[in-house]
Amino acid sequence: MELAEDKHKKEGTASTDSKDQHVVTHVADTSMTTETCSFSENRIYPGHGSRYIRRDGSAYVFINAKSKSLFMQRKKATKIVWTLGWRRMNKKLKVEEVTRRRARKTTKIQRAIVGVSVDDIRKKRNQKPEVRAAARAALKEAKDRSKAKKSVAKSEHASKGTKGGNVPRAQKKSGNRGAI
Repeated sequence: MELAEDKHKKEGTASTDSKDQHVVTHVADTSMTTETCSFSENRIYPGHGSRYIRRDGSAYVFINAKSKSLFMQRKKATKIVWTLGWRRMNKKLKVEEVTRRRARKTTKIQRAIVGVSVDDIRKKRNQKPEVRAAARAALKEAKDRSKAKKSVAKSEHASKGTKGGNVPRAQKKSGNRGAI
């Protein structure tokens, strides 16, 4: 027996007659993919249940023949007492209501503009409407005054000017400037 083991070691193969050899046949997987029955809504574990595929291509999974039979008879699952649909409708199960997460409301952040600081902007915003209206009226009045001055100056300039208006002066003609 020792000779056989030495021979296997040299060849790089494992010996089959060794007593202390351990072979792992099954690795325990903690997560199983389960499906839900199309009729009773019970969990179907791997290796259980049957699948029914309609002509239109839609697939249904059933936990047992009873569920499939009732489905084929077009019975409503909510009318049959042992289904989870009935239990949910008649408040026998705890149903977790899905609450929508409220989105945070966006808040406006005031930023400084070139030439005006944030404090100045806040002061102007917090002013009383009467004060702002008075400031606007004063600004409008000042603009009207400057417009009036400009129009008076323009009319005086027009009366002083020549009769012909703005006539360009005769330019001196130069010869062949662009020629090479």
